[in-house]
Amino acid sequence: MAIGASLVLAPEALANCCTVKAGGSPNANSIKTLYEIIFGIAVLVFLIVEGALLYAVFRFRASKHPVADQIHGNTRLEISWTVGAAVILVVLTVVTFIKLPSIIDAPNSNANADEVLSASLTAPNPPNGHKLTICVLGRQFIWRYTYGNDCNKQYFNDRLPYSFQEMYVPAGETVDLLIQSSDVIHAWWVPSLGGKVDAVPGYTTYTWFKALKAGALYHGQCAQLCGRQHAFMTALVKVLTPTQYTAWIKNQTTLIEEQNDQVATLRRNLAQQGEPTESF
Repeated sequence: MAIGASLVLAPEALANCCTVKAGGSPNANSIKTLYEIIFGIAVLVFLIVEGALLYAVFRFRASKHPVADQIHGNTRLEISWTVGAAVILVVLTVVTFIKLPSIIDAPNSNANADEVLSASLTAPNPPNGHKLTICVLGRQFIWRYTYGNDCNKQYFNDRLPYSFQEMYVPAGETVDLLIQSSDVIHAWWVPSLGGKVDAVPGYTTYTWFKALKAGALYHGQCAQLCGRQHAFMTALVKVLTPTQYTAWIKNQTTLIEEQNDQVATLRRNLAQQGEPTESF
């Protein structure tokens, strides 16, 4: 009992044992709120049912009632628990539909976020249309992130910036994710930023988040068993200030141009020497 009380008094030791992680994005916060409401109702139902059971075990124990009473139906009781169950389902349904828009619908970007994850078959779009598009490609066993509006079409020809494992985003910007897989089913999941979303070969799924705290680093994991090194397929999201993000994108673009220039130079040298250049 002393150890249990010590753990209760140390919130970090609980490690989100009874709730989901959130705090990194508005949709993650809405998911957590909905989860806590449903969890609270479930706990209440559990306590009522278990309380009634314990009362019956004590009140009608064998020492006082050696022969059980045989009751052939109680219409009022049966109607009561049927209506009660129906009311609970209606409440859960109404609450869910009230919270769904804040989970599915992407909000406008907020440039002053420093002061302050639902799956879909169509791309989320903020009311003002201003968003950052990042393509997430899962493959055994790493995530690739490509930045730009045409990241799922002309990323190679357009020489769009990209990164592996760690995604970089600006704080306060609504980020639209296009999620795909090049081999087997994966699932992109950063709990603090929203729900898990499957990456299915041949399909594109969508989700969004808006990270609010510059300097934060959020940890995630592939949430589908995708092979023997599945446990190593982690996902990281690094939140930068808008200025830092612009500088990072510019630096990545410069590095790509420099590498392409080096390859072009090497190709010309090999061609002058009569060497094959098909592999470059």
